Amino acid sequence: MAVEIDIVYTGDLHCEATHGPSGSKLATDAPVDNAGKGEAFSPTDLVGVALGTCLVTIMGIIAKRHDWDLRGTRVHVVKEMAAKPARRVGVLKTTITLPKGRHWSPEDRQRLEQAAQTCPVGQSLHPDVQQHVQFVYPE
Repeated sequence: MAVEIDIVYTGDLHCEATHGPSGSKLATDAPVDNAGKGEAFSPTDLVGVALGTCLVTIMGIIAKRHDWDLRGTRVHVVKEMAAKPARRVGVLKTTITLPKGRHWSPEDRQRLEQAAQTCPVGQSLHPDVQQHVQFVYPE
């Protein structure tokens, strides 16, 4: 299934993207270290957003099948840029912290973590982009 996204360059290194099916909008700006003002997500920031939200969404699909509540799960992504051989996303460090108050058995943890490994965004990234994912299960 194809999804249409319309993007308008609004000037001064800013863009506005519209999600065709829903009409949701988001804005981008170039980062401060690349001639922008950093007033919104940069295009490469959105790679980190895509990875983090994809990981927890895929985990959510598995959780839904098992009637587990993942509400309150937090995802923290640190994006590091690389300069060589060209400016690009170099490393994405992701920490997924599940909500407190639930004991996750080793089998349940394995299900969630294996599900996250099937994230389509992570599978779509070039192998040179290092992906580090850490899971935190507070008791």
